[in-house]
Amino acid sequence: MADQYHIQTKLLHNNHKVDQQTGAVSVPIHHSSTFHQFSFDEFGEYDYARGANPTRKALEEVIAQLEGGTRGFAFSSGMAAISTAFMLLSKGDHVLITEDVYGGTYRFVTQILIKFGIEHTFVDMTNETEVESKIRANTKLIYIETPSNPTLKITDIKAIVGIAKAHNCLTFCDNTFLTPVFQKPLDLGVDVVLHSATKFLGGHSDVVAGLAIVKDEELGRQLAFLQNSFGAILGVQDSWLVLRGLKTLQVRMNASSLAALTIAKWLSERKEVKAVYYPGLPNHPGRSIQEQQATSHGAVLSFEFPTKKNAKDFVENVKLPVFAVSLGAVETILSYPATMSHGSMPEQERLKRGITDGLLRLSVGLEDVNDLIDDFQQALNAK
Repeated sequence: MADQYHIQTKLLHNNHKVDQQTGAVSVPIHHSSTFHQFSFDEFGEYDYARGANPTRKALEEVIAQLEGGTRGFAFSSGMAAISTAFMLLSKGDHVLITEDVYGGTYRFVTQILIKFGIEHTFVDMTNETEVESKIRANTKLIYIETPSNPTLKITDIKAIVGIAKAHNCLTFCDNTFLTPVFQKPLDLGVDVVLHSATKFLGGHSDVVAGLAIVKDEELGRQLAFLQNSFGAILGVQDSWLVLRGLKTLQVRMNASSLAALTIAKWLSERKEVKAVYYPGLPNHPGRSIQEQQATSHGAVLSFEFPTKKNAKDFVENVKLPVFAVSLGAVETILSYPATMSHGSMPEQERLKRGITDGLLRLSVGLEDVNDLIDDFQQALNAK
């Protein structure tokens, strides 16, 4: 399809808008694990579904187009995508990784990669001087997550990419929080963009999926080899669910982000709340960078109470949000990072990163924002 369309149009009008064989306006679900070969000497595009499946391929092509890449890869979870991408590294390599990273990524780097002789250093990715100072001769990757989870720190993607290129390093960027409708890391020079498609891309708390996207063709060939070798592929039904979720991505993100800003401003004025972390607030240190590299501040925010008991009381008194692991859904989800998203992180490391016992993360859904605020008001007033 033509590239002149805005992304909201591209979400609906792409190469898989209509099935070319039948005219179906929904991508067919190909429940086939293997494919007949019509020639003894030459195999067709599909042979065994671990390598490729038409339904999964449709999703991979759509996400590649949306992110401005040449190839996309769909995995069985966000961590499957991240873990497979890390396998581009070799024994003896070193990774620089943002210190306030998703707990699952932290666990993989600190407990799995080290078994294969791949070293790591956590760094404040908002401090470019510190990033450059921690690069070693064997540093092969700089891993970015922006906005970060759960403290919403903003990394200057272009600046980090510049450092990485100067030292011949790859860059990965977890784009789960903003999605391609708000942020395009490949256009800023990143090598591999990663998503937990379980979150905003799927959008309905009904699928677990991961995506990786690249612009460089050789890197794409390497990732395709790894995807087929590890086999942590996304099933066809789940691929279809993500494709369906993508159709409403822009309108969902727009509505949820607008509501998130309203809630962040309201929480920042409450005396019961110690701090609010949201890049759209005037006092957020990363706001100007965010506005240079993204078109929105996103639908996720965190807020901190003075004590664990305050946080617990709030959670137990709110009525509308789902209290659960995950984010990015049509319903508002309230999470407790200390035991949920970052439960695998040792307490000392967690506290060092500002993930305190009083911190809550809020992923704003599609409820009326006034109803959410009224609910939060009564929860704060409850005795």
